Amino acid sequence: MSGHETILLVIDAQESFRQRDYWDEGLAPAYIERQQALIDGAEARGIPVIQIFHVDGNGPFSESSGFVRTLAPLRIAPEAIFRKNRHSALVGSGLDVWLTRNGVRRIIVSGIRTEQCCETTTRHASDLGYQVDYVGEATLTFPMTDVSGRTWSAGEIRGRTELVLSGRFARIATVEQALAGSGEQLAA
Repeated sequence: MSGHETILLVIDAQESFRQRDYWDEGLAPAYIERQQALIDGAEARGIPVIQIFHVDGNGPFSESSGFVRTLAPLRIAPEAIFRKNRHSALVGSGLDVWLTRNGVRRIIVSGIRTEQCCETTTRHASDLGYQVDYVGEATLTFPMTDVSGRTWSAGEIRGRTELVLSGRFARIATVEQALAGSGEQLAA
């Protein structure tokens, strides 16, 4: 690949998450449908799809677990695959070098988890000067309980992530908007 200014990142859409006690199969179908629509749409438009896997030394995120593979039933034929062991896909994975070598200027972010690796990668990419479309409907997360005991739903977490990213670090886009192309530049 050379000369593609836009790429799609599919971050941590891997079977490892199904092994966690917080996994909620009921939340997966809507995410999988939108993630697949984004992958298929990118491929149809010639936008390279880049797959990111999170790996750790042990547990379901270790290479030896057998779970560091694409979340079923997603179908993806990535242009490149990178492995990371930090929240940002741009730290220690080689992705940053690849993006520079390939002239990428715009990144479409999707994957698992909304408020962790997807949000962190979005902030990092923006700080590095990339134009970022954050496709919240093609991200997945799970309910979390804060220090005061309040449980935040997956929808509330997604809403909070979109709120703090919007206009500062990314354009919040639907699948269709992200695939249609870049919107207005972000204000400084």
